[in-house]
Amino acid sequence: MRIAQVPPLIEAVPPKLYGGTERVVAYLTDALVELGHEVTLFASGDSHTKAKLAPIWPRALRLDPTVQDVFAPLFMQLETVARRAHEFDIIHCHLDYFAFPTLRLLGVPSITTLHGRLDLPELPPLYRLYHDIPVVSISDSQREPLPEAHYAATIHHGLPQKSLTQGPGGGYLAFLGRISPEKGPDAAIRIATRAGMPLKIAAKVDKVDRDYFQSKIEPLLAGADVEFIGEIGEAQKAEFLGNAAALLFPIAWREPFGLVMIEAMACGTPVVAFNNGSVPEVLENGLTGFIVNSEDEAVRAVRDLGRLDRGRIRAEFERRFTAQHMAQNYLRLYSRLIKSRRHLSPAHGQDYLPRSMNAPSGAMEPGLNAVAGI
Repeated sequence: MRIAQVPPLIEAVPPKLYGGTERVVAYLTDALVELGHEVTLFASGDSHTKAKLAPIWPRALRLDPTVQDVFAPLFMQLETVARRAHEFDIIHCHLDYFAFPTLRLLGVPSITTLHGRLDLPELPPLYRLYHDIPVVSISDSQREPLPEAHYAATIHHGLPQKSLTQGPGGGYLAFLGRISPEKGPDAAIRIATRAGMPLKIAAKVDKVDRDYFQSKIEPLLAGADVEFIGEIGEAQKAEFLGNAAALLFPIAWREPFGLVMIEAMACGTPVVAFNNGSVPEVLENGLTGFIVNSEDEAVRAVRDLGRLDRGRIRAEFERRFTAQHMAQNYLRLYSRLIKSRRHLSPAHGQDYLPRSMNAPSGAMEPGLNAVAGI
C-alpha cells in the first residue's frame, strides 16, 4: 500500500523533546514500513524515519527562531501533498481541520486523525460544514463534545514494543509532560506531599503557561520534596518512569488520550489518574493503576501501590498499546476506505468519496470500531 503521512511541522518526527502528535506519527510511520508498506512522510527536514522523507521545511518550526509566519510552511505542505496525491493509495493527515479544504478536492481516499481537544465552541459549526470528511478519534471519550464530526473509527495510540522496558520502580512519584492548569501539576505536588513521597517533575513550560508556572507552581516547589527537572527527551524516559513508584496523572480536563499513561505502562509503572477524558479507556483500575475522583483518593491510592504487579502492567501494554497493533488497526481502516472508493472526478465535490463516508453525521460503516480493536 502507498501511504502518505502528513504530520504537523511544529515538531520534528519524532520530536527532539516534547510533542505527542509527532511522536505518534513517527511510531505509526515506522511500524507501517516494518509491515512492508511504502510510506512517504511530509515533515520537517530534521525528522528521522524509516519511510521516504519529503522535507517541507528544514527544521521543526518550534526550534527554528527564524520562522515568523508558521502558516507559510503549512500552506507549502498542503500544496506539496496535493500535487503528489496521485502517487498514493491513501493520505493520512494529522493536521486536525487545516487540511479539510484540500482533502475534499483530491480524488484520493483520506483519513484525518484528530489528536487534540474537541470541546471548543467554534468546532461544531465547522464540522457540520465538513461533515463528509472522515476522521479518526483517539478515544471514544474524545468524541463526546463533537458528535458533528464524521467518525470512521476510534484507534488508540501505540508505542514501539522495545522503546521502553520494564523498570524496577523506586521511592519517588513522577509527573511527566507539560506544565499547564489542565495537566494538574499543582495537584500532583499536593498528592505527593500528603502521601509522604518525593516527586520528580519532568515537564516543559510553554510561553503561554509561564505566568501559571511562576505564580502557582514555583511557590509550591519551595515547601515540598519536589525536584523540577524540566523538559526531557525520549532517551531519558525509560529511567525516569521505570524508576518511579507511580506516575501521577491528575488531569483537570477531558484528555483525548494521554500518551504518557502508556509510556508508564511500558515501563511497568502504575498510573494514579483522575477519572477524566480517556483515562477509563486506557487504564484498568486495580491492574495498571488506580482511577480516582479526588486528591484524597489519590493519596490513598499511592499508599496502596504495593498491590499492583509491574510485570502484569507491562504485559497489558504489550497486549493493547504497541505501535504494531496501532498500525494494523489503521491498515484495516485504510483498506476499507480504499476498497469503497468511487472513481469519479474531484469536480463532483463529495461525490468522489466512498458511500460509507457520505452517511449522515455521526454514522459509520458497520464494523469499523471493531476494526480498531475497541
